[in-house]
Amino acid sequence: MFIGEYIHSVDDKKRLSVPVRFRKELGRKGVITLGLNKCLSLYPTKAWAMFAQKLSKLSVGKSEDRGFSRAMLSGAFEVEIDAIGRILIPDTLKAYAGLKERVVLTGAYDRVEIWDENAWQSYKGEMIAQADRMAEQLGERGVL
Repeated sequence: MFIGEYIHSVDDKKRLSVPVRFRKELGRKGVITLGLNKCLSLYPTKAWAMFAQKLSKLSVGKSEDRGFSRAMLSGAFEVEIDAIGRILIPDTLKAYAGLKERVVLTGAYDRVEIWDENAWQSYKGEMIAQADRMAEQLGERGVL
């Protein structure tokens, strides 16, 4: 399970050091793809296979299903974690997420999310400001 928040830098060769705690869960390879809210999602290979299997069950007859599946699968890249714990972020994904030098890696249970630091701080602030309202809604759904 991925939890926590870590600030790292993307070097001039587009490499990003993955926190040691996340490396243990990821192993030597993973899959990086588009995430929601303009972040990237980094999955361990097995978790990606389960997610991709769910995508394969979406209806090709429904435009939204087809589009979401296409975006996630076509935006996915296999990555290897090098000997010192870095991954290479493809140019298209770096541009999609607006990643600059400083990024935040956040645990999101079955995946790691990679955010531009400023985008993360803005998003996190909005979510914290709405936490009470969201907790009430989750309580109504039996989650809390």
